[in-house]
Amino acid sequence: MKLKQSAMIIIGAALLLLSGCKSKDGAKILPSISGKAGEVAVVCSKVEWEGEPGSTLRDLLCNEVQYLPQVEPMYDLFNVPLQAFNKIFRVHRNIIMINTDKKNTENRLTTWTDVWATPQVVIVIDAEDAAKASEVIVQNGSKILSILEKTERNRIINNINSFENADIRRTVNNLFGGSPCFPKGFTVKKTAKDFIWVSYEPAYSIQGVLIWRYPYTGEGDLTAEALAAKRNAITKEQIPCTTEGSYMILNPDIFPGYSCFDLKNRSVAELRGLWEAYNDFMGGPFVSHSFVSPDNQYVITLDGFVYAPKYDKRNYLRQVEAILYSFAWNNIPGGE
Repeated sequence: MKLKQSAMIIIGAALLLLSGCKSKDGAKILPSISGKAGEVAVVCSKVEWEGEPGSTLRDLLCNEVQYLPQVEPMYDLFNVPLQAFNKIFRVHRNIIMINTDKKNTENRLTTWTDVWATPQVVIVIDAEDAAKASEVIVQNGSKILSILEKTERNRIINNINSFENADIRRTVNNLFGGSPCFPKGFTVKKTAKDFIWVSYEPAYSIQGVLIWRYPYTGEGDLTAEALAAKRNAITKEQIPCTTEGSYMILNPDIFPGYSCFDLKNRSVAELRGLWEAYNDFMGGPFVSHSFVSPDNQYVITLDGFVYAPKYDKRNYLRQVEAILYSFAWNNIPGGE
């Protein structure tokens, strides 16, 4: 087998093999994925890994995650030479295959799902040489990031759905007319008028989800400044910390990042930043989604935060962020 063997040939052969491996109902039988959350296997030669296009991939995927209290990369990459790409590595959760061959007539990126395992994503970069492969990565950088982020998030949401604490959903639905999906292990820590705090608190870490609402008065309610001020007011009142007179606030030195996007027929305003404890030694990252209720009466905010002083926080934050993305109204067909 040549070291430059086409990645597409490998995938094609695998698909042909799998086409004959079906369950009684006709569905493909695939093993579960392997690998850690946020990990990506890059299949290419050592030369390509150490030079282009490996360096281009690292520049894209190993950038520092914004708004974490310490430096963590967006993804953890490792190289698998093509000749070592055996059945152990083929079931990895996230695979990027770089296929450089002068016979390639088109420089392109293609995406496959559930090729050798499930739920798996395989991104294939075909190019005539290393330089062209690097160009494909640069041209499709946003797409690569989006594919990996959505795939990681959907895995978390699917796991949550499989192990849901339905009692919490019912409690939140009764208060707000809709709810995220919470996995087992989360408990309701506090309820108040138009407010609920749901939390998972194993040893040395906290993953919390706060939900609150207040009357909607106009588009100005969803600006970055208005949302930040409302968060500080809510957490000061509702989230005490360990020292008497301490409470959660936004980090006063780093204003949160702000973005807007559409999600399941909702216009969402997102804040992403750092929180800390006033008059205490606590802190960590948070992300929030704010949107207007279907009747235009309320702004509803879902706020996920992490406290994990002994651990990296990237994956913890992705987990609570996935909970926010799982929100659905309970009185609209299909959830939205």
